[in-house]
Amino acid sequence: MQVAQILEGKGSRVATAKPGTTIAEAVASLSQEGIGALVVTDEGEQVAGIISERDIVRGLNTHGPQLLTMRVDELMTRDVVTCGPRSRVEELMKKMTVRRIRHLPVLACGELSGIISIGDVVKNRLEELETETTMLREYIVGHA
Repeated sequence: MQVAQILEGKGSRVATAKPGTTIAEAVASLSQEGIGALVVTDEGEQVAGIISERDIVRGLNTHGPQLLTMRVDELMTRDVVTCGPRSRVEELMKKMTVRRIRHLPVLACGELSGIISIGDVVKNRLEELETETTMLREYIVGHA
């Protein structure tokens, strides 16, 4: 299965933040949206970075409570690993495992067109396994 097919089901909306957003504002957005990462976009809506719960926890350990007044661009991950609409789920699983990341922004022609989380990948894989199991059961019953 390809990323485009997952996005068809979940939608292409991506929660974003500007580089000047404070960490406190980012935390509020993460909480309100019930998500684990915000894609940081510059004025041209190009991906400038990503800020995740993990980045915030590490920042809290390093900077203490004053972290909340820092800007997102002071803490975000700048080397963003992305995928495209035609990327295959197996490829995403490998990237996420090797890089130890849980979110991949989707870029189509250089523009942000969605985001895939580890939850999306797991859900997709479980659906594939369920379909395979159903097909095997039907095959076995049909040949019994």
